[in-house]
Amino acid sequence: MKRTGAPLAIVILAGWALLSPAQAVPPTATPSPGYDARLQEQRAAARAATTPVVKPRRVKKPRAH
Repeated sequence: MKRTGAPLAIVILAGWALLSPAQAVPPTATPSPGYDARLQEQRAAARAATTPVVKPRRVKKPRAH
């Protein structure tokens, strides 16, 4: 019984470790106020550059007869 107990426990722990979700957070996921501000400025500039300028339509005056 002693010889099967340790390997069985290892297999159970390994299976549990594989099924549990990871709790680690990559270092790039931490918020950076400077980066967020620059990103917002870039997006605002891109929106302003791609927004077409709407020109007013010229309406012809009716002719007086």
